[in-house]
Amino acid sequence: MIIPWQDLEGTTLDNLVESFVLREGTDYGEQEMSLADKVEQVKAQLRTGIAVIVYSELHETVDIVPADRFHDDA
Repeated sequence: MIIPWQDLEGTTLDNLVESFVLREGTDYGEQEMSLADKVEQVKAQLRTGIAVIVYSELHETVDIVPADRFHDDA
């Protein structure tokens, strides 16, 4: 199930995105980015619809995934 990012309180969204960024360990290339910059980049992806917040009832987890890879059974 997709959770609209707009439905989350600001602090909740910030904590979710920060947790995602820290968990993912994404490679940002040669240029280092601060945690705040990485968080803002993910939030921008949520705002533009490139990424979505997904809740899995089966696993009782929340994750951020690319919108084009989301499946209703997640």
